[in-house]
Amino acid sequence: MQVYLDNSATTKQSDEVTRVMVEVMEDNFGNPSSLHRLGVNAEKSLKQARKQAAALIGAKDNEVYFTSGGTESDNTSVFGAYKSLKRQGNHIVTTKIEHPAVLECFKHLEQKGAEVTYLDVGSDGIVDAGELERAVTENTILVSVMHVNNETGAVQPIKDIGETVKKLPHALFHCDAVQSYGKLPLNVNNAKIDLLSASAHKIHGPKGAGLFYMNKSLHLPSFMYGGGQEQGFRSGTENVAGIIGFGKAAELAGKDIQENIKKITELRDYLLKGIKAEIPDIKVNSPVENGDKGEMRCLPYVLNVSFLGTRGEVILHMLEQHGIYVSTGSACSSNKKGRSHVLSAMGLKPKEIESAVRFSFSPYNTKEEIEYVADKLKKTVADNRKTMKIANKMGR
Repeated sequence: MQVYLDNSATTKQSDEVTRVMVEVMEDNFGNPSSLHRLGVNAEKSLKQARKQAAALIGAKDNEVYFTSGGTESDNTSVFGAYKSLKRQGNHIVTTKIEHPAVLECFKHLEQKGAEVTYLDVGSDGIVDAGELERAVTENTILVSVMHVNNETGAVQPIKDIGETVKKLPHALFHCDAVQSYGKLPLNVNNAKIDLLSASAHKIHGPKGAGLFYMNKSLHLPSFMYGGGQEQGFRSGTENVAGIIGFGKAAELAGKDIQENIKKITELRDYLLKGIKAEIPDIKVNSPVENGDKGEMRCLPYVLNVSFLGTRGEVILHMLEQHGIYVSTGSACSSNKKGRSHVLSAMGLKPKEIESAVRFSFSPYNTKEEIEYVADKLKKTVADNRKTMKIANKMGR
């Protein structure tokens, strides 16, 4: 049996998405800028995809721009906002748990002279909106906070954050919604989001297609110059097949958000129940319990657990031998040396970080698969702990 539980890294492309993309490549392959029928048909298809992608976040069609992915959208937001507003101030704010696509931008701007505040998070991985209020000043021009953390699933209080940012004279609010887009209900107007990033391959769409939302009242500097595509903001011939695949994936995700949340929650809770019942000495790092008012504190698609006395990377490869695919953290930084910056920011001890494993689900997963994972995981953890004890006794 093969069980894929690394959906926060990427998802399997849906058959429906593949079909529309193949149709584009075989029949609707014109350049949207061309004046003949094939070009006009391609342009119509792009408009439809833009409408589908915008609908998921309550945006207008002309507020959505297609990019190569979440990283480009994050970079466009952070660098564009800073370049546009640096005469009004020099203070920018983010959190310590952001994706590298945001954090590296802030570090670069900090090296160039920007004043940067990196907000702490609690042991639950959630930022305190009150800390943001205390951190911002009239000199603040950008606040960037993700909606859902990719390693723990922690849901950030973006509505409260949006309210705080709107009280400032010049600041913009950017939200990295790569992990929540199509998985949690989200309205950019209700959350007072100015800039937003999303990616197709997290919702069973193609890799290489991303979304950048910019409120219609804003005019950030163009990111790429050339033929004037994407309303003059991002020039270059559009990735028509990828964009249309993105639109289809967005349409499909929008139809089943609540149904998928219910299904995924049941799968996550089933796995967690099995882990707690069968495997001692664990630490659940995802804030799986709802808040006092019943609000969701963790996207059910992600479950992060430390199996103390093991090494997460070894568990990963041992499970792989059984056809089970999991992760130890962000796929975009897993090849870099060093511990998870997210779990470190949450205050976890080195041994807890070293033994952490991330399970991330999709609607394609089944209860039978989760039963199989729970069974193999029990023996895998036990075997790794025995090996670690022997190695420790030998002084390795």
